[in-house]
Amino acid sequence: MDRITIRDLHLRCIIGIQAWERKTLQDVVISLTLATDLRQAGRSDRIEDTVNYKTLTKKIIQFVENSHFQLVEALADGIARLALEDARVVTVTVVVEKPGALRFARSVGVEIQRDRPWLDNFLS
Repeated sequence: MDRITIRDLHLRCIIGIQAWERKTLQDVVISLTLATDLRQAGRSDRIEDTVNYKTLTKKIIQFVENSHFQLVEALADGIARLALEDARVVTVTVVVEKPGALRFARSVGVEIQRDRPWLDNFLS
């Protein structure tokens, strides 16, 4: 399976369980790997034949900046759902990191992987 990667998207949102985190924008760093078939796009050289990662990134930015999750796990789950809205995405791996969340650690994060059957179960 081919892959499209989006690395280190730096955004800010309300995220966390502490009272101050519910009022102050927090930094998050997001990376995605989209498993998809890129053969047609490679032959045609047409954006219509691939996952438009610019469009997806804009959706993710809007989603994240307007979110108010307590857990990075929930934020990652929502991002995975957005990526799987494009039927060409078979599997998505989402990494969400929260820099400075733990003292002495560069960041804390989660990595999840979701697929089309998971989305179908979620929607039904």
